[in-house]
Amino acid sequence: MDAVSTLSPTVGIQAACDYLNVSRATFYRQRPVFGPLTEVESLAITPSIRPIPARALRPEERAQVLAALHEERFQDRSPAAIQATLLDQGQYICSTRTMYRILEQEGQSRERREQRIHPPYKKPELLAIGPNQVWSWDITKLRGPVKWTYFYLYVMLDIFSRYVVGWMIADKENGVLAQKFLEETVLKHKVPPGQLSIHADRGKPMTCKPVAFLMADLGVTKSHSRPYTSDDNPYSESQFRTLKYSPQFPDRFGSIQDSRAFCQDFFLWYNDEHCHSGIAMLPPAAVHFGQAEQVLAHRQTVLASAYQSHPERFVGGCPKPLALPTAVWINPPVPIQTLKDSH
Repeated sequence: MDAVSTLSPTVGIQAACDYLNVSRATFYRQRPVFGPLTEVESLAITPSIRPIPARALRPEERAQVLAALHEERFQDRSPAAIQATLLDQGQYICSTRTMYRILEQEGQSRERREQRIHPPYKKPELLAIGPNQVWSWDITKLRGPVKWTYFYLYVMLDIFSRYVVGWMIADKENGVLAQKFLEETVLKHKVPPGQLSIHADRGKPMTCKPVAFLMADLGVTKSHSRPYTSDDNPYSESQFRTLKYSPQFPDRFGSIQDSRAFCQDFFLWYNDEHCHSGIAMLPPAAVHFGQAEQVLAHRQTVLASAYQSHPERFVGGCPKPLALPTAVWINPPVPIQTLKDSH
């Protein structure tokens, strides 16, 4: 180490360590043992300031580039487009990469081009406290007899009662069929104008003008999910899952008549017999047509009789049937206090 310390003021620490086959890390680690560094050694280990390359732009050239980038005609154009325009005019000031580098150094490397800004979509908030107040509808594919063939199932669902108020199977998916399906379903249930809201996602049949005009004529309020937000339409998605995960649901349907026959039986079962977990294990038809209280009262009578026969088996007292929800939401509003607590 003494030899390195003696030689380094003349040739530098790196050259001295290389010549004497000594690791520089070892020299620096053990250097305090031999005393503080000399002024020459300190200069030898101080990182030098990188000189400006000869090909770098001079300050006046850099100012010229910035001035060109700030011209009004180039304010909403990318450096690549600016470069192309200047070349077409017989002018070259610097490379495209240099333009980007100068903009980055000046803190101006954001998107320069004018682009359309999509408006923020409001989260749909729909409340139903009874049947025929909010309906939800969607379209799903049913596989046909051969690959790449499908039948399209249109389903309209009341979110309060979960009752399927209408369904249709067609060989295509378009706005004309959707218009016909909506009109027939609303008129069938004789819903008065101004009472009903119908919610759907943003598929083409749901957002087409004929459907929008029809809803206005029928006095129906339309509502749509936010883009790419599948849980804005949860009731229709849940109903489709019940359909496609039923044990009888086939992998493919041999014809459109087969699919209609299957759905006829399925929706009869779903509306009249299916004990739905979201509505106190009641069939949707019982809730939709006002029979829920009667069914729940009968269940309470049966439970009370069982309690009277064997009270020792019910530690918590006389059991009660599940209560029917009094309100059903699509995206219930978040309380203001919860928002404050989250911040």
